[in-house]
Amino acid sequence: MRVGLISDTHGLLRPQALAALRGSGHLIHAGDITGPEILAPLRALAPLTVVRGNNDRGAWAQDLPATARLELDGVAILVIHDLKELDLDPAAQGLRVVVYGHSHKPSCVERGGVLFVNPGSAGPRRFSLPVSVGELRIEQGRVQARIVTLDLG
Repeated sequence: MRVGLISDTHGLLRPQALAALRGSGHLIHAGDITGPEILAPLRALAPLTVVRGNNDRGAWAQDLPATARLELDGVAILVIHDLKELDLDPAAQGLRVVVYGHSHKPSCVERGGVLFVNPGSAGPRRFSLPVSVGELRIEQGRVQARIVTLDLG
């Protein structure tokens, strides 16, 4: 199963991000959406799990959860916007993957049997950081992650 990861769109859903996410069986948005208009095009691609980021304010964002837990193909995943707000031990909770955003810095690191993945920011460029999305590949209980830097032409 291919799971598309996106975060920190900040009101900008680039066509390159949509193209990179196309073909995913599920999508995860790790917050800082900043507007409901971002969600419909993502939902049109695949089922979507989304969490609220620190910049997601207003009536449209009130029902977005701060965290989400889901299981895809037998792999337990936690989604949170800011990793500093993680208040549990993911391994002790049986989680295999934590997807997060906030820093705009793409990262894939395994610690204590848990894969921590930040797809980076797919929205406006920040400093010299790349504009990126990510993906998880789940096969027979195994998970691999990768970052996809978007070609902005």
